Amino acid sequence: MPSKNEKSPEMDLGALIKGLKGAGIEFIIVGGVAAVAQGAPVTTFDLDIVHRQTDENIDKLMDFLASIGAYLRRPDDKIMKPTEEYLKGKGHVLLTTRFGPLDILAVIEKGCGFEELISDAVEFEFQGRVVHVLDLAAIVSLKRDSKDPKDRLRLPVLEEALRQMDK
Repeated sequence: MPSKNEKSPEMDLGALIKGLKGAGIEFIIVGGVAAVAQGAPVTTFDLDIVHRQTDENIDKLMDFLASIGAYLRRPDDKIMKPTEEYLKGKGHVLLTTRFGPLDILAVIEKGCGFEELISDAVEFEFQGRVVHVLDLAAIVSLKRDSKDPKDRLRLPVLEEALRQMDK
């Protein structure tokens, strides 16, 4: 594992997605990558996913995270590996990996987890594999209630992208 003073890893979000799918992990892409995949002109610097919180899926996720050198992003210099307890909880696990930042979310706005979101996911083919991506309309709906200033600034762009898609 690198020290906090070492250079940040190169960002390769595609490698993260390919690795997650290759490991057989059940997840939904949410956040900026989901919006970009559907044509929204936004910038993102991490991959946000909501994972299915079953024991089997968490075991696969733990193995995958170990294989990519994942460690928690923290404000101090302490380097900590993610644990099963973190992935079984209801919070966010913010990680640095050798492919860049990966945020594993148990729930997003309105307390929605994998089971609640999967019906609002669309399927995209990515490098020969099907990935679930949260539908842009669902993203917009959830962001309308967000108190996060970043979400509030991004909302008009997402709404306009949705309007353009509906034309």
